[in-house]
Amino acid sequence: MKEDRISQALQNDMVSRGIDVELSLSILERYNRGEFDHQRAVEVERLPEVDGSSVIDATGALSMRLSRAAARERFEDIGIDGTPEEFGEIDGNDVRFDHDALARIGVNLVPCTAYGVLNGGSATSYADEKKNRALDSSLFAVLEDRFRPLAERVRGMAKGLTPAYVTDTGDGPSFLELKMRSVLLLALEYQAETGRQLPDTFRPMFQMTSVNNDEEIGDAYEGYRESAILADLIETTGIDITDVRTGVQPMISAYTHSEEGRPKSVFDRAYGEQGRTLPLPGGHGQSFHILADVYRELLRDGFRFAYLGNVDNIGFTIEPATLARFALSRRPAAFEFSFRTPVDVKGGILVQDRSGVLTCGDIGPAVSKEEVFRAEAAGTSVLFNCATGLFDLQRLVADLDRINRDLPVRFSDQDKDAGRYSQAEQVTWEVIGMLERPLIFGVDKYRRFLAAKLLSETLMTSGVALDSPGYPSDPDPSKDLRGTAERLHRGLIEALEGEYGFRIRGDRFEPIPAAELTYGHDSSSNSR
Repeated sequence: MKEDRISQALQNDMVSRGIDVELSLSILERYNRGEFDHQRAVEVERLPEVDGSSVIDATGALSMRLSRAAARERFEDIGIDGTPEEFGEIDGNDVRFDHDALARIGVNLVPCTAYGVLNGGSATSYADEKKNRALDSSLFAVLEDRFRPLAERVRGMAKGLTPAYVTDTGDGPSFLELKMRSVLLLALEYQAETGRQLPDTFRPMFQMTSVNNDEEIGDAYEGYRESAILADLIETTGIDITDVRTGVQPMISAYTHSEEGRPKSVFDRAYGEQGRTLPLPGGHGQSFHILADVYRELLRDGFRFAYLGNVDNIGFTIEPATLARFALSRRPAAFEFSFRTPVDVKGGILVQDRSGVLTCGDIGPAVSKEEVFRAEAAGTSVLFNCATGLFDLQRLVADLDRINRDLPVRFSDQDKDAGRYSQAEQVTWEVIGMLERPLIFGVDKYRRFLAAKLLSETLMTSGVALDSPGYPSDPDPSKDLRGTAERLHRGLIEALEGEYGFRIRGDRFEPIPAAELTYGHDSSSNSR
């Protein structure tokens, strides 16, 4: 056992703080053996462009052409009940699927599509006044009256349980309630499209929580069965969407600072107290380890595809047309990147490295802002990471051991109140560069990437104080916060009226009762 390599007292302290001793020491031993020494920063060869094959523009209507033989083979492989000719248009020896046909195929894939949420964070940093004020002091001054009472309510809560938006009349539903509603609406659409009922044992949702919030989230789900936006859909579909498959992410220990040299050891002087360890999250990239058994269980239960995304992205829903386009492609995974906007100056973008592999590289460390601007000036559309993935579970489960072995573990030195230490993290989306020929969908940021890392961004998306004369605006689009907020708010309205099945009445957003929802072959039903 690895535990015998540290004192019992230190092991006891780690356990008392929610640290996974085995995992922490495994990472430490791998570091000291040099297993991570080969990991290098991304070396960019070029910024990929839309090519219609590996990088697809998904901001408008999608389409796909296959030979009739290939289409029949793929329909059989993914379990579509029907023939390609029933969905597509015959053109000689080919079948052409337009956007509506792909959307119908995607709806037919609902029984074998799981929906996963990375749900480990708390709202402490999200609601921190200093961080929110630093976004823009003029913006904070306009939002302050709404910010303070909301920050008090949500600070320390699991972020997924906090309001996804606010209105003049109060808080909206939580991020997680919205996501559950979107899945139930799709199940209802499947039943209307096919005339078949999903079994009451259907459990499509899965999540990664953390040791710090798993109990809180589980308790909230008990109440969600009576939620105003979920209860009638649960009754109508017969699906208990609150029965969520879960992997719980432990904390890992901090390690000694690089200045202390090699070998590293467990950091045991937190806040200057000898023998005190420091629990830290290991990054969402640990999800492939934490959710490994969940993925295997999903595959055993008949699921073929699995979405994975962040809880704080309102735009992250199951999208039938892109699901079908992916399912018919025979690719191992697909990822969403939005076409970069002027405000996207920090984060990951799609790059091709020097070995010809598509991967995600950060603006700054991997690609300079100047290089990004030059590429755009030359006509290249730069694609910004939306942190949304879609996996073929057969391929993913077969590859989990390799992914968990080789997904980079990045160590960074920290100098904070707790002391000088190093932190180990894995980034989920570095998996892109590990897969053979992943599919990339270029999407509309204001439809598919309505994310909020700070509470101020939630207030912007909610349209709070947009009529205030003090709302900061600027002719430079990269500095125009009013223009950004207006676009985010329009995106919210479109998502609520579409994927989330709400109607807008004045300043009230009301969920449409299940009995009033109608679906048909037209993919625009209920604004989808």
